[in-house]
Amino acid sequence: MTYPIAHRLNLALIAGVYVSVITLLAVGAHSPWWVALPLGVAMSFILLTNYALMHEAMHDVLHPHPKANRVLGAACGILFPASFTMFKIGHGVHHRCNRTDHEMFDVYYPGDNVALKYGQWYGLLTGLYYPLVPLGSILLAISPRILQTAPFRKSRTSSLIFRAYDRDAVMNIRLEIIASVAFWWTLTQALDLNLLNLALMYACFGFNWSTRQYVTHAFTPRDVINGALNLKVGRLMGWILLNGQWDLVHHRKPWLPWIALSKEGPTSEPPVSFWTQYWSLWRGPRPTAEPGPTPLADEPHP
Repeated sequence: MTYPIAHRLNLALIAGVYVSVITLLAVGAHSPWWVALPLGVAMSFILLTNYALMHEAMHDVLHPHPKANRVLGAACGILFPASFTMFKIGHGVHHRCNRTDHEMFDVYYPGDNVALKYGQWYGLLTGLYYPLVPLGSILLAISPRILQTAPFRKSRTSSLIFRAYDRDAVMNIRLEIIASVAFWWTLTQALDLNLLNLALMYACFGFNWSTRQYVTHAFTPRDVINGALNLKVGRLMGWILLNGQWDLVHHRKPWLPWIALSKEGPTSEPPVSFWTQYWSLWRGPRPTAEPGPTPLADEPHP
């Protein structure tokens, strides 16, 4: 069964996200920190929708026209803020390497540096991972060779991801970073943003986004396609995530637009409680001797 891309609704959502985020930043910029903090919490959920929209663009289902899809994805990336092209390439690697040794964050082998694994894991859960994404965008824009030096080549994850950027991709990343810098400089000047309040509000998003990034994959089977969960969340949260809680459905059929995920959900595995899964993450990574699957040559496609 084929599903149409709800591009008009997606455009309305992007516009609504931009208006909402700018409004909250304008109020938070001139408020004491104890007012900016709850505004940041509210903004963090709006930016989860922004990320979900960018995720649609990563799979070319945000808009039916490829150029519009890329431009709109880049617009969502500006609010993250990070390069959309970097996200798109990295997310493609994720779909090819899910639950392989390249994405083995929740378990560790005998002989692994356990302290490092715990540091990586709790850095993910507490939001410390988030600032690395904008920083990675900037480093890629300045010089991709930085991320191809020995420390990155030796890492299981980055050794694969940072090999995937050709000249066109790097040029797109540079253009996206320039657009992002221009947007944020203009917004900062126009609204006279308090940078400390801005950092506080985005820290709320960083925690909210980062802590959710592995919740649908942790402790699932070491299987590239089936190593994911459908999660049980409230109706409002489902709308905020644009049905992103149906992650197993998404990994089996990554070409589906977000409006189709809940329709396909009943034919998939029953969802598990988000909170049960989430709290299990805080117990830390687990030892394993199970070998990981072989990465796919390409993403699954219809």
